Amino acid sequence: MSTNIQDLQYPIGKFEKPLEYSEEMIQDWIRDMKALPFLMDACIENLDTYQLQTPYRDGGWTVAQLIHHVADSHMNAYIRFKLALTEDNPTIKPYSQKEWAEMIDSKTVPVNISVTLIHTLHTRLIAIMENMQATDWLKTYFHPEYNATVPLWEVLALYAWHGKHHAQHIFNLKERMNW
Repeated sequence: MSTNIQDLQYPIGKFEKPLEYSEEMIQDWIRDMKALPFLMDACIENLDTYQLQTPYRDGGWTVAQLIHHVADSHMNAYIRFKLALTEDNPTIKPYSQKEWAEMIDSKTVPVNISVTLIHTLHTRLIAIMENMQATDWLKTYFHPEYNATVPLWEVLALYAWHGKHHAQHIFNLKERMNW
């Protein structure tokens, strides 16, 4: 098990934006999104309060903050999907992930609340995705922080990676700590 900072930060590698997509890739990413709530269940299974308050790496967020972050981030993805599907290239509202992770709810609310939220949120998001037309994946939103227009197929690719990325942080920590 590597303790290299790059490996600790990006245990499945950095997100690499695909240059194109296919129907098969869309279906693979949707499967990843369907699996994420159960992956989150497995991440925290049998962890106690001390373990949940342990950072996944030096200077990193705690396990609890990671779980709450995934819920926060995927809530934003859900809203961004709906905006892109109902408006013409809407400008989305960026948020400070770091500041959100430092808020009191991310430090004190039991993680099962956010895991439940991820389950219910993904049920709704997947219902939307599974009923999108091929042309819907080309719909976009504008991200002012990156000055970029982002198509929904790319958003799906990012969030499919995102969930696995943070789950692997926790699995790697559990392995390093022999939990």
